[in-house]
Amino acid sequence: MRFSKSLILITLSALVISFAEAYDPSPLQDFCVAIGDLKNGVFVNGKFCKDPKQAKAEDFFYSGLNQAGITNNKVKSNVTTVNVDQIPGLNTLGISLVRIDYAPYGQNPPHTHPRATEILVLVEGTLYVGFVSSN
Repeated sequence: MRFSKSLILITLSALVISFAEAYDPSPLQDFCVAIGDLKNGVFVNGKFCKDPKQAKAEDFFYSGLNQAGITNNKVKSNVTTVNVDQIPGLNTLGISLVRIDYAPYGQNPPHTHPRATEILVLVEGTLYVGFVSSN
């Protein structure tokens, strides 16, 4: 009897201990404008950060998503990406943008976005989409 109570107690303790809390840590700062200067930056998330006191509005701006891409290629589509390389202020925020222009019967080859979200906004026409899971 005592052995079974001990076994139950050990089993329950093991179950309680096995539950782990997993989360992404809070960012060290509100924004981290990426710079290429290795001497004057702080290394965070794959890019060096500009001193926040030197951040400018231009670090958070990109003009070019209003321009249609050339779609006369094999897949009849054009992808214009906007990420930390175009907008340095996006560094560490987990945000990127894409404009995809499709010619009639154009395609966007199947792909995945591990740990990322994709939202499509269709301005004109019909777009057929599918889902590819990572598992």
